[in-house]
Amino acid sequence: MEKALQLANSYPVWIFAAIVIGIVIFQAIVFIRLATRTSQNVGMTKQEVQSALKVGAINAIGPAMASLIIAISLMTFLGNPVTFMRSVVIGSSATESAGANLAATAFGTELGSDGFNEQAYTTIVWTLCLGGLGWLLVTVFFTKSLGKMQEKISSQQGSKRGSLMAIISSAAMLGVFGNFGSAELLKGVTNAVVIITAALFMFILLIIANKFKLNWLKEWSLGFSILAALSVGFFII
Repeated sequence: MEKALQLANSYPVWIFAAIVIGIVIFQAIVFIRLATRTSQNVGMTKQEVQSALKVGAINAIGPAMASLIIAISLMTFLGNPVTFMRSVVIGSSATESAGANLAATAFGTELGSDGFNEQAYTTIVWTLCLGGLGWLLVTVFFTKSLGKMQEKISSQQGSKRGSLMAIISSAAMLGVFGNFGSAELLKGVTNAVVIITAALFMFILLIIANKFKLNWLKEWSLGFSILAALSVGFFII
């Protein structure tokens, strides 16, 4: 185990991890710049772009905190550079944790055990990298095609098609979050109370924001709802 951790935190691993992390940061900066430049073509003002970026950053706090907790536990077994690199590329520490456990079991050992050597560590790293390759390839080969399809649908028959795309996008988001929410509701009374608390808190905040025209409250509504739900789950239940 000790030799595996020495390899995991060695300078060569840090160098490769830093390269990957740097590429991800560069991509994020490029995407933000491209979105800002093309915002006027879709009728967005500078204030709306800034508000969208702020909402995205705030909404990422909750999932990021959950991933951070799992990532900290993974650092004990996989070292800092690989854990940091995989969390940056994939963004789901829970998926990486499951992949690491499966790879260790397939090798014939367990994370943190005496049999966890350099070969087991290498097996886990290859498993995690190859396991995350699928959706990265889908992004590379199909993102442009999906964008062209969206433009084609939106351009046909004027605003009706544009409204159709808005309906499809909203329905997809409702379906995704509805699926996540319903799965948590079925886990027990505690989870159900937390979900209902978050939904009610969000509903109340949006009513207040619309009534008093508080745009900043809309931006922070998800963050406040997450804090309210966490508080109820931790202090009351």
